Amino acid sequence: LGTPGSGKSFSAKREILSCFLITKDDIIVCDPEGEYFPLVQALHGQVVRLATNSKDFLNPMDIQLSHRGDKEALKLKSDFLITLCDLIAGGKNGLENDEKGIIDTCIKHIYDGYFKHPKPENMPILEDLYNALLKYEPRDVAPEMQREAKQKAVRIANSLVLYVHGSQNYFNHRTNVDSHNRIMCFDIRDLGNQLKEIGMLIVQDAVWNRVSQNRERKVATRYYCDEFHLLLKEKQTAIYSVEIWKRFRKWGGIPTGLTQNVGDFLKSEEIEGILGNSDFVYLLNQNAKDQHILADKLGLSEKQLMHVTNSEPGSGLILFDNVVIPFVDKYPADTKTFAIMNTKPEENVKNDEEG
Repeated sequence: LGTPGSGKSFSAKREILSCFLITKDDIIVCDPEGEYFPLVQALHGQVVRLATNSKDFLNPMDIQLSHRGDKEALKLKSDFLITLCDLIAGGKNGLENDEKGIIDTCIKHIYDGYFKHPKPENMPILEDLYNALLKYEPRDVAPEMQREAKQKAVRIANSLVLYVHGSQNYFNHRTNVDSHNRIMCFDIRDLGNQLKEIGMLIVQDAVWNRVSQNRERKVATRYYCDEFHLLLKEKQTAIYSVEIWKRFRKWGGIPTGLTQNVGDFLKSEEIEGILGNSDFVYLLNQNAKDQHILADKLGLSEKQLMHVTNSEPGSGLILFDNVVIPFVDKYPADTKTFAIMNTKPEENVKNDEEG
């Protein structure tokens, strides 16, 4: 947590580099600003560029073949797709419960067919959900309610048209990226405002697929999500993100969120739970308003808050369990790794001139 320029991204890159060198953990980064790919490339990792003009595709309907017949896996996939539809079609008040039930019924029908012939070329795509909604035939519904249910299904389908047949149909393709590289970066900088939040949600689901795979392999999965507050703006994605992060930790994932918006973290009890249940909190420079919030929620003293008041980049407080540790992290600026990780071009130019 820290204000812009306080060193959040650089600190995350330092940790990524250390984890890459001293552990065997898989590492995945969601990169909304295109800041991490130089480091990932330097470590011979895979950079997946998600953009409307990109040839790299990530399918939101992906489900692991090892989950065939796994009711829990299908339930989790349904939760994700309902959240995705809620974000697209829910409007200000969100989808109604019966509308969520319609989507859930269509999802089960789609995957029942897929599990009978679970080949990569048969993996469902968003268009399959769109078509299932258009063809929806309500069952166990009173005759007088059937017409209304079908109308609701068509309304949801119509909300998906832009993302299936329209200009924003980028996520209506089967995945074509190799996700077996140990370190991956999903660069979503060029997705645009219309798709960025949706893209972050889909990346989060792809990470969940990796976490569930790695659990069977007994491999930890580290996930770094920069600009995490973008997933907390809408109630639908906020509640889902809180639940998926709990699931990450339970299944051997190690999620890390980076944000400058402390207020967003603490605007509801559900989101506040992410901070309250975090074993490790890395506090960098904070503005006055957020200092008071953090002092109240984390029990910080005025003396401790001095370490996050007008502090230098890379300086602040580490909270680990019940221990609070002030720190100053001065990384050697004349190193190759500094140049790769630094997001301030003027400092690299200065070092080149001095060198």
